[in-house]
Amino acid sequence: MIITKMALPRRTFLRGMGTTLALPLLDAMIPAATALAQTAAKPTKRLGFIYIPNGANMSKWTPTNEGALELSPTLSPLAPVRDHVVIPTGLAHRQAEAWGDGNGEHSRASGVWLNGVHPKRTEGADVRAGTTADQIAATKLGQDTPLPSLEISLENSFVVGNCDNGYSCVYTNTIAWRSPTTPLPMEHNPRVVFERLFGEGGTTAERLTRLREDRSILDAVREDMVRLERKLGEQDRFRVDQYLDAVREIERRIQRVEGQSDEAELPENLARPIGIPESFNDHARLMFDLQALAFQADITRVFTFLIGREQSAQSYPEIGVPDAHHATSHHQLDPSKLEQYAKINTYHVDLLSGFLQRLHATADGDGSLLDQSLILYGGGISDGDQHSHIDLPLILAGGGAGQLEGGRHVRYPTDTPMTNLLLAMLDKAGVVHADQFGDSTGRLDLQPLNV
Repeated sequence: MIITKMALPRRTFLRGMGTTLALPLLDAMIPAATALAQTAAKPTKRLGFIYIPNGANMSKWTPTNEGALELSPTLSPLAPVRDHVVIPTGLAHRQAEAWGDGNGEHSRASGVWLNGVHPKRTEGADVRAGTTADQIAATKLGQDTPLPSLEISLENSFVVGNCDNGYSCVYTNTIAWRSPTTPLPMEHNPRVVFERLFGEGGTTAERLTRLREDRSILDAVREDMVRLERKLGEQDRFRVDQYLDAVREIERRIQRVEGQSDEAELPENLARPIGIPESFNDHARLMFDLQALAFQADITRVFTFLIGREQSAQSYPEIGVPDAHHATSHHQLDPSKLEQYAKINTYHVDLLSGFLQRLHATADGDGSLLDQSLILYGGGISDGDQHSHIDLPLILAGGGAGQLEGGRHVRYPTDTPMTNLLLAMLDKAGVVHADQFGDSTGRLDLQPLNV
């Protein structure tokens, strides 16, 4: 006998006063006696791409062994999720080299990273690169989500003009291109991202009033929430409460930042309050947490995250690096600069690890969000002093819905195009794509090796 029950739609929202709040996957969304994979609530595949600027101290990055992963000093923060990461080495982006265009290594590094197409050298509006892997994925994975993709950053991406020896600032402002001539802006304000995910909460006046009174968007959906909870079992109520607590906690963090300027008069025409923490650490962790929530609520299944623009002058005094990141990367083999360079790299990996741990701790179907995701982390430059585009610093994390075995360091032949990896990731995410992508020569073999 098959026992059936009424199932909630996977696309169930809490609504109220300009707010639309998506819900995470619940047991009530799965019909009884039905395999999860056969329902509309089946776990979904997700892709994320995280970019680091200015290369890395590769001597501290690269594992010394091949096979079973032994974490290098820089990769040591990944210890809690070691079994969920693969370190691919030997991959390159030759299209980031000059090819007669002179200097511009930084612009080409980020412009090429997700497409493998040599960008056009121009200071004007006639920019050209290539459609990026995230946007190819978004056409498939984003069909059934409120946001096809999400593009975020930790630095202002509205710099204009010539940023790198005749290259438009566009090439360092973003790593996401919808088409060869359409770069996508990357949002660095957590408040704007929050409202994009969960609704703006009414008019400008209503949002300002809510800010001043420390009210929550959850107030707007309270009636809908009460009605929903009457339909849910105990476990689902617990999951919803956890999720709403996370939403409220992030909202409070944003409001706390905004409240730091309470003494200043708010302009009458303010469209959105400022929500950018002064602390880089607070800003980064907040943006990572917002992305985790976006995955949990299935608001988007594809994201790109720019940790910093190429040539970033960000300093990190909180970890003992008072000098600018870009200047530090030009170490000229100075032991002190090399140490500081590695500290920055390790710190960024620690931020990644926190994000991966959160995904691992968040249930999704029969596994976790990390189990269903593939996250690529890295950059388009290896040694920052040499502006090298070979043997790139890369981390591949997640389970790919059972298609990727972690805990490995895999060394590929030198000069293997990184686009081969991007093609393989699209395959594992169920995104059908042509055999050729950028300068690819085939799909990278990501199958487990004998280790």
